Amino acid sequence: MKMPMALDHVVIVVASLDEAVADYRRAGFTVIAGGRHPGRNTANALIVFDDGSYLELIAYSAPSPEERWWRVLDAAGEGLVDFALLPSDIDAAVAAARARGLSELTAVPGARNRPDGVRIAWSSARQQRHDLPFLCADITPRELRVPEGEPRRHANGARGIAAVQVAVEDVAASLARYRMLLGDDAVRGERVTLQGFEVVLQVEPGRARGEGPCAITLAVDAGQGRSTFDPALLHGAVVRA
Repeated sequence: MKMPMALDHVVIVVASLDEAVADYRRAGFTVIAGGRHPGRNTANALIVFDDGSYLELIAYSAPSPEERWWRVLDAAGEGLVDFALLPSDIDAAVAAARARGLSELTAVPGARNRPDGVRIAWSSARQQRHDLPFLCADITPRELRVPEGEPRRHANGARGIAAVQVAVEDVAASLARYRMLLGDDAVRGERVTLQGFEVVLQVEPGRARGEGPCAITLAVDAGQGRSTFDPALLHGAVVRA
């Protein structure tokens, strides 16, 4: 049986990267500098977990109306804005999804320049709606983009992302689109079960941020709990444990 895709990362758009980094550190997360994206007005920082997933804090240095994440920030403020899955072979995953009917899915290159001068590269594939995640696969070695070791240790006990809650307009329609993206085996009832985590769909019509991730649930060490994550420090992101 084919192994389901893992979660790559969840994107949190913020107004000030420096302020967000400081606040997430106060909330007990280890935050590392990510770098800048060439050709874009963006810089990021990462919160990497033991399960290999991470939170991306991303901020804009100038208005970027051509980018959806900036438009969401401008219209609805800071918070969760997107999430990505990690395919073992992005070209094969795109071809399979297109064969199942997701014809608009297209892979494009991406890059980031780290503060230490290392340039990392990946390929991502997106489609037109935002109830679905995008795909993100490394071109350069993954450990250059997603550090290992000490950066994955967090004072608040966070070890990984167990679930992503996604706001949608119509659960049945979105489940059909998940089947096109991932195949029938990934969909169980109204949940999408993937490698080490699940996607839970919930109807939120008229939501200011539109369709997309609305909350995440973290896996934490024994003895840690929801009170660990002070909402005032999370820049609009809903984080549960």
